[in-house]
Amino acid sequence: MKIYGIKTCDACRKARKAFPQAEFVDIRETPLSETEISSFFETFGDQLLNRKSTTWRGLSAEEQRKDPIELLGLHPTLTKRPIIVADAARYLGWTAQVQAALL
Repeated sequence: MKIYGIKTCDACRKARKAFPQAEFVDIRETPLSETEISSFFETFGDQLLNRKSTTWRGLSAEEQRKDPIELLGLHPTLTKRPIIVADAARYLGWTAQVQAALL
């Protein structure tokens, strides 16, 4: 299992606590590659882009209209977190549904 997120994110902390054996990738320290972003975008679509984040609100209207994959590459904190890869399954966020599927 691999968890992609940010160390300071509460949802990521909860996921890491639930799965202490999982490999954790801090996307601030090790940004996702364009291939990874594209692959996650294929799976989750527009939900991958966190439009509620302070980073999003800090972008100009012109920047917000850029290609989502490009934006996620430029601003890793725009990624909705955590992204959990367990075997062949992928999960986004730490919702009750994700917890039910994994715990």
